[in-house]
Amino acid sequence: MSHTVEAIYEHGVLRPLTPVALAESQRVKIIIADPSGRSQRDVAVVERARAEAGKLTSAPTIEEVRSALASIPGSLAGDVIAERGEY
Repeated sequence: MSHTVEAIYEHGVLRPLTPVALAESQRVKIIIADPSGRSQRDVAVVERARAEAGKLTSAPTIEEVRSALASIPGSLAGDVIAERGEY
């Protein structure tokens, strides 16, 4: 039998946020999923970007960044509004 239980990691111990029907000292198998939805691929992309940024000898100015971004067609406004939901 399997079921999903949310837990919090505190002081080296996983503590369930809701009661669980387990016998004392019962062994279980835990699969950890990040609720943020970040995948290993996302983490790898961020790590690679950080490594590349660490190799830079100088950073672009804000004007250079704005200029580069201005050349990208379209808008992300709809995506941002949809992601925000009802705020």
